[in-house]
Amino acid sequence: MAVTRPPLAEALAGHARLSALLTGLTDDDVRAPSALPGWSRAHVLSHIEEVGSALARQTRYAARGELVEMYDGGRAIGRDAAIEAGSRRTAKELRRAVGRTLAEAAEAWTALEPDGWALPVRYRDGDTTTALLCWWRELEIHTVDARLGRGSGDWSREFCGRLLDHLTPAEGLTLAATDGPGVRWYGTGTAVTVRGALTDLAAWLAGRRPQGPLDTGGRPLPEPP
Repeated sequence: MAVTRPPLAEALAGHARLSALLTGLTDDDVRAPSALPGWSRAHVLSHIEEVGSALARQTRYAARGELVEMYDGGRAIGRDAAIEAGSRRTAKELRRAVGRTLAEAAEAWTALEPDGWALPVRYRDGDTTTALLCWWRELEIHTVDARLGRGSGDWSREFCGRLLDHLTPAEGLTLAATDGPGVRWYGTGTAVTVRGALTDLAAWLAGRRPQGPLDTGGRPLPEPP
C-alpha cells in the first residue's frame, strides 16, 4: 500500500486515549475477561506493552542503520512467555508498564528525521512507516479488545480505511460502506457483497464482532478471510 503520510499524530492520540482509559483500573478489573478468548484484560495490556516496545525497538535500530529481530529472544520467549508473565501483574504495575511503552514508542517515532520514514526494518521486511502502521493497528484494535469503554464504532474513517487496505480479503468479496463514500472492491468477482457501516466492516474483517448489522443480501456471512 502506498502511504503518503505516516499517521504519527493519530497514533499519539491513541496513546493519550489509552492512558486515560487505564486511569482507575483495579486489580479486579485487570483480571476480568477481555474480548479475546482465553485472555484477561491483563493479557491484552501486557501484549500492548510487548508489541509496542518491539516496534519501537525496530524503529530505534533503523535510525542507527541497523536491523534487529522483532522480539528479543524470539516469539516464544520475547512475546508469548512475556505476555503470560506480564499478565500476573497488578493494575498499578500494568499501568506503569504500558505507560513506559507509550513513552518509548512516542520517543522512537518522533525522533525520526523527515527522511527517516523509509528506513528499513526487519518487521515484514518493511520500513519505519510499516512499523508505525502496525503499531497504530495494534494499539487501536487491542484498546477495543481490552473492553475499557472504547469500541470499534469509535474508530476513525482513516483508521478503518488503512485497516481495510491492510487486511485484503479473498477473491470475490466486495465490502460496501453504507455510511458515506467508501465502497471497496476486492478481487475480480462479486460472489459475496457485505454492506454495513465502515467501522463494522473493519471490525468484521479484523475478526472482531461488529457493533452494527452487516447485510449480505440474504447470503450467509462468510468467515473473515
